[in-house]
Amino acid sequence: MTVKNFNDLPGFKNENLAELKAMGITTVSELAEALNDEGKIKEIIKNLSGVGPKTAEKWKDAVGTPEESAAEEKAEESKVVESGEQSGYVVKAKPVLSDETADALAVRAIISGRRPAFKRQEWFRYAKLGDSWRRPKGIHSKMKRNLKRRPPVVDIGFRGPVSVRDLHPSGFREVLVYNVRGLEDIDPKVQAVRIGGTVGTRKRIAIEDRATELGIRVLNRMV
Repeated sequence: MTVKNFNDLPGFKNENLAELKAMGITTVSELAEALNDEGKIKEIIKNLSGVGPKTAEKWKDAVGTPEESAAEEKAEESKVVESGEQSGYVVKAKPVLSDETADALAVRAIISGRRPAFKRQEWFRYAKLGDSWRRPKGIHSKMKRNLKRRPPVVDIGFRGPVSVRDLHPSGFREVLVYNVRGLEDIDPKVQAVRIGGTVGTRKRIAIEDRATELGIRVLNRMV
């Protein structure tokens, strides 16, 4: 299966247009070439908002090989990038990251994509237990002893890189704020704010407006 423009890709967002252009990818064939390169896939996961290993794999299946995409573009050129510029969309602020941190974030995204879903022992047998994780107990627990054909158990080997363990997927370090005064000591290059859940609408609007003036990214904007 091949696509004719970026908007046909599953899970594609408007902000991804400008992000792809910043990477030098303006056509579907160029995207197909990047998705078939392991090094470029890491850059795509690292630089594109909301794109993880699973989404990248879906895009790879959708665009096909670079030759197929180039053949499609000969029939109809993609105009998505130009139309995205006319819409006046403003790209969200990006953090200033070192190469080591950016690589670690990409590795963490890949690890998170293949990490299994950890569910409570015998969640399928008793509905009242729920499926939220609990450590298996009991001397007869086969799940605790990691026997074959048993659900996976939480283990240190499933963790991501230590250096980026407390960072937001965008690469920012989150800071929780409840009023406008909380924005004064924020470094917009490495920090982003999350407005507290108990903050009312009027104060939330004031915080978002002030954050826009200071160039600070708000992770949970109302719109």
